[in-house]
Amino acid sequence: MAGNTMRRINLALQGGGAHGAFTWGALDRILQDDTIEITAISGTSAGALNGAALKAGLAQAEGAEGRAAARENLDWLWSQVAEVNDIRMDRWVTAMFPYPEIFTRWMDMFNPVAWMGQAARMFSPYDSGPFYINPLERVVKRFAFDKIGCSAGPALFVSATNVRSGKIRVFSGQEVTAQAILASACLPNVFRAVEIDDPETGVTEAYWDGGYTGNPALFPLFEPDFPGDLVIVNINPLKRDTVPRTPDQIEERINEISFNSSLLRELRAIDFVRRLIREERLPAGMMKNVLIHMIADDEIMLSLGGSSKISPVSGTLVRLKNAGYQAADRFLDRHGDKIGKEASVDLAALFS
Repeated sequence: MAGNTMRRINLALQGGGAHGAFTWGALDRILQDDTIEITAISGTSAGALNGAALKAGLAQAEGAEGRAAARENLDWLWSQVAEVNDIRMDRWVTAMFPYPEIFTRWMDMFNPVAWMGQAARMFSPYDSGPFYINPLERVVKRFAFDKIGCSAGPALFVSATNVRSGKIRVFSGQEVTAQAILASACLPNVFRAVEIDDPETGVTEAYWDGGYTGNPALFPLFEPDFPGDLVIVNINPLKRDTVPRTPDQIEERINEISFNSSLLRELRAIDFVRRLIREERLPAGMMKNVLIHMIADDEIMLSLGGSSKISPVSGTLVRLKNAGYQAADRFLDRHGDKIGKEASVDLAALFS
């Protein structure tokens, strides 16, 4: 560390399909800074996959060896995601047709990503019967869950949405299994709901993507033992300057607003508490003074469009990784010295 003071942070990792490669790059840059200690991670969907890979590496060893293992895990994860070419539902939709190979070629001729967006409105992942496959399952099951669920390294929280109640479920510790991560990344038009037994009630509950109720959930990071600095890696644009006009643009913006709504609610609550603390309207120490930071690049996200979230093309993933790396580098250069001292995001301005 060359005499530098250790800076402790919590990470909040958003979901957004293949756009999660941006977070891959951001984490790669953060892990190269040996003055930063990651204390806790909250991840949803792609953020849950990134968080699990990160946690497993950091839990493997301390110091430089753990950071190197985490970087290696993240590289492996996204090399595997790049090979998942059927996230657009190719397998379960084509399985319902008598000549799937011909149907697949026909789709490829006519913009398969756009076609599959329409297919999701006509077909259910339950229509495929025994042919159903979740293409992410083979990747997630290869994670080192003995490291992910252990007490070493940062705490990990993974969020999913309970289909029956509509409430958020936060998995932590040994609860973070392959099924919990798949549940967190379960888009209901693409994947079947993931069923997990609730040990408290004995009831088997079905779960969808955690982005509907926490993208990502911030409240697990408010524990007294965790540092006050919370770094959000944001991959869903908060603001657009133009009004969407085409059906795809409209649907994309609806999804962005929906998947950002829970994050904005929690940020509003943090801003409210911070104002009460500043105005000394709360007893000292009653509420945590959370310092918000954000790593984002809305420019690249706005340039890609929503269809690329479900099409993990290798070239796009590398482009996103590079953008995430550069965004994290800019954050550390401009705001790294604020960690532990002050927030780098003006929440009041964000909501004005």
